[in-house]
Amino acid sequence: MIVRLRSVILAFALICAVALSALAAGAAGAEEVFWSGARLLPVYSVEREDKHISITFDCAWGVEHTDAILDALGETNVSATFFCVQFWAEEHPDYLKKISEAGHEVGTHSATHPKMSTLSEEGIRAELTTSARAITEVTGRPVTLFRPPFGDYNNAVIQTSLSLGLMPVQWDVDSLDWQDLSAGEITERVVKQARSGSIILCHNNGLNTAEAVPVIIDTLRARGYTFVPVGELIYRENYTIDHTGRQFSAQ
Repeated sequence: MIVRLRSVILAFALICAVALSALAAGAAGAEEVFWSGARLLPVYSVEREDKHISITFDCAWGVEHTDAILDALGETNVSATFFCVQFWAEEHPDYLKKISEAGHEVGTHSATHPKMSTLSEEGIRAELTTSARAITEVTGRPVTLFRPPFGDYNNAVIQTSLSLGLMPVQWDVDSLDWQDLSAGEITERVVKQARSGSIILCHNNGLNTAEAVPVIIDTLRARGYTFVPVGELIYRENYTIDHTGRQFSAQ
């Protein structure tokens, strides 16, 4: 009798689990955006067959090497995406304006560069809204992208970002240029890891980044890649994201 009762309880629990899973799938389908697993993920890369790729630069400290990077991008005719922290943008509005006027895309990298997962929802919202506003005041353009500082996030960070119309974006190719690697080492890391839909992480003030950028671009172009800003690489709606953070079109 006890064994039979345990079997009934287990069967009931299984039915409930299946039902809850179906409800969750239905809710996701209604929004036409699907997430894999319980943890929400930003976009690390994009599944594409056209060999489009993006190069990005985080702006948080200094500008000593920024002109050289902008020159390299201009000479190779590449539009990149710059993720700017609010305190950097307020300290260097001339560079923020120069980046935007050169045709590059600008996203927010938060207001104060905190570990976002440690903040309350109110704190997350403040970091994103004030930083986006500060950027727009200089560039005159809306901000639609967000990169979490330190690559740190949780579900609240992703949900709040999306609710504000900011697509959270990470990277799948890390140049490690902030470690003052040589231009050759940076280039080797990037070209070895890059694939269609990759998002490359660099920094606006890396010691040898400017020297590496044109070599990276020329090498990957020779392999058939086309560089576009992140906003042109990602899908804004009707997409799925797998457990690695790779985004797929759901159409």
